[in-house]
Amino acid sequence: MTETKRRFVDLTPLKVSPAFARLWIGAGLSGIGAQMTIMAVGLQIFDITHNTFLVGLVGGIALIPMLFAGPWGGMLADSQDRRTVILGAITVSFISTLGLVALSVTDAGLEANGSSVAVWPFYVFTTISAMAYIISGAARMAVYPRILKLEDVPKANALSGISMGIQYTVGPALAGVLVATSGFTVTFMVDMVLMLAGFFGVFTLPKIPPLHDAVAKGWDGIKQGLAFLRTAPNIRTSFLFDIIAMGLGRPYAVLPAVAATVIGGGPTTVGILTAAAAVGTFSTSVLSGPVARINHFGLAIGRAITVYGAFIALFGVVVLFGMLGAFGQVGNTWSEVNVLGLSLAALCFVGMGASDEVSAIFRSTILMTAAPDEMRGRLQGVFYSVVAGGPRLGDLFTGLMAVSIALWAPALIGGLGIMVLITVLLRTNKRFRNYDNRTPEL
Repeated sequence: MTETKRRFVDLTPLKVSPAFARLWIGAGLSGIGAQMTIMAVGLQIFDITHNTFLVGLVGGIALIPMLFAGPWGGMLADSQDRRTVILGAITVSFISTLGLVALSVTDAGLEANGSSVAVWPFYVFTTISAMAYIISGAARMAVYPRILKLEDVPKANALSGISMGIQYTVGPALAGVLVATSGFTVTFMVDMVLMLAGFFGVFTLPKIPPLHDAVAKGWDGIKQGLAFLRTAPNIRTSFLFDIIAMGLGRPYAVLPAVAATVIGGGPTTVGILTAAAAVGTFSTSVLSGPVARINHFGLAIGRAITVYGAFIALFGVVVLFGMLGAFGQVGNTWSEVNVLGLSLAALCFVGMGASDEVSAIFRSTILMTAAPDEMRGRLQGVFYSVVAGGPRLGDLFTGLMAVSIALWAPALIGGLGIMVLITVLLRTNKRFRNYDNRTPEL
């Protein structure tokens, strides 16, 4: 099928590179477990505290360490064998998940006596996992241009979107079901089993040592990468756009409270809504064939994030109507869910996932094709700090807005803010607006 006629995702990277195929499959399976754990941690903290702000604080506490982990992990990816770096990071994540298992077992024992564990260890283990995720992610994405032709990189990014869609669909939904039926301990243990697939995908990679001897190590290497970033305005702008989208558009921290008091359905509803966003991501990636025909990446990114903000704001409207009594009496069990409220909220999340994935494909491709190999790891490290740190900032924003105003405020105010800021930046930044992928520019 020619590029001008293609409608569905291009599977070429999976066909031409067995190493990429194994890495993709392993990352997908282990990612399902990781998303289960993220969901389960939020549900368990809410179960212990019944406090939305403390759920949002999971991301707020992890933010600063994650911002540090990105440049550090990128330096390791540029100066060391990238396969070894990924394996080390996955090992750390495995150990931290084991800590969550021990914590949930302890909590189950204390619950019988009417008490519970302290919540601060949850913050410690999730922060460690988040840092490991950024380091492994920076190294993994820097591997793509080494095991694929550059023209196949956008196709690989679209395939990564499918993988992320599956992770964010299956992981949260499975977590909601497992938490409701089997408890937190089983959920964390399933994550550990799935993580073994990630080990296999990385372990079977060939060695991927640095191509250049001039890559500095330690703090000097980090400074070298940050100095290079100052010469790359288009990449910096793509980071800024993502920070705005994630910092103001992350309503996930309010979902346990919304599912308990506004829409109903409890943990199952939380899983469905989170999975709905992933359905949007997955659908966009599957239908990503036309991506090859789009060259004005800057304009496409700006428009996609503006649409994303609109769907965030619409979700805020749904929550507001629910709080005004539009959905009637609801409760924290599945039998007490309001189907109309759940359906409207799910449509908003599908739209959020779809528009976000359009932006992600183009932003990732700019970074991979415009940056030289000796800088890809460090730039990917900063990219992952933004991608993973932005949502944590968004969780903190959501928690603060929900506590200080109401459950509807984070999404409605944040979504409108995204639309305004992106429109202004797109109009005032002509260089980024006119970015053409046929002539990649930093």
